[in-house]
Amino acid sequence: MGLILRAATGADRDALVEQFQGLNVHEDGITGDRRRDRDAAIASLEAADAKVARSQGHALVAEQDGAVIGHCYLTFERHPPYVTERDYAYVAELYVRPEARSQGLGRALLAEAERLARARGMKRMLIGVVIGNDRAQAAYQRFGFSPYTTELIKPLD
Repeated sequence: MGLILRAATGADRDALVEQFQGLNVHEDGITGDRRRDRDAAIASLEAADAKVARSQGHALVAEQDGAVIGHCYLTFERHPPYVTERDYAYVAELYVRPEARSQGLGRALLAEAERLARARGMKRMLIGVVIGNDRAQAAYQRFGFSPYTTELIKPLD
């Protein structure tokens, strides 16, 4: 059976919780500020679902041989009035299970997100990446993303 990209359903919840937990664990290894427990993964999933619902966006899953192996959450957002091209699509979540990486799955999910963004009339699509997640940043740049903004953090101990 081949790769299927489709809308997420309630039946995907357990797989998505696992994947959100995997993303939290991965990013915690870079930032040191992510919770790694299942409850945090559930909260992350619920927050992502709420963003999708609020923006009338899309929650996509990648399925292969009946198993969910990745996801991409696309929201539709608006910049403040001082930005000339205010409306944009935002890849709010993107994850591919470790065993499915380097097979073009992330690229396929991004291509579907781009297709949906274009269908919605968007002229730009943004994605965030944690500094230090060099592999993801390189993949996004190969897909055509380029740096747009940089946020800096200062711990206030």
